[in-house]
Amino acid sequence: MPTILRVKGDLLSQPVDAIVNPWNQNLIPHWLLVTQGVSGAMKRRTGRTPFDALRRGGPMRLGEARLTDAPNLPFCGLIHVAGINHLWRSSEFSVRESARNAIRLAEQEGFASVAFPAIGAGSSLTLGNREFPLWGVTTKASLAFIEDEARKSSFPGQVILVEFAKI
Repeated sequence: MPTILRVKGDLLSQPVDAIVNPWNQNLIPHWLLVTQGVSGAMKRRTGRTPFDALRRGGPMRLGEARLTDAPNLPFCGLIHVAGINHLWRSSEFSVRESARNAIRLAEQEGFASVAFPAIGAGSSLTLGNREFPLWGVTTKASLAFIEDEARKSSFPGQVILVEFAKI
């Protein structure tokens, strides 16, 4: 079982071998997408290279995980997961499947550590201290599902669950 840590901060500043990018199923042409959140921050720092590599692999099935290089970032790799369906909605299934496959891929690649953001929580609405799931799961639920899947895994390394916070 991995060591699991929960932190608040920026996913891109975590001292890990790989980070997880909550992506989509590659069904929509890249020029129609406005990348936001983790993907937007990654794209600003890496350029289109990792996203072009994902496109060459074709559509992703819901919950699938794929590895790309991490140009201009201090990581050994980027693990992209299809955490939302073709209607831009997440579910407990999509988050758990994404987490399982990302952890499995991190273990196969021999990574010692991996950091996760909340997968599928980008469509929720936050008012004050309350979060409402508009088209998917909340940040709290997503991180709980990911933590549960990590605990069930045989990954021998460290899993960091990152709740976004500007520091």
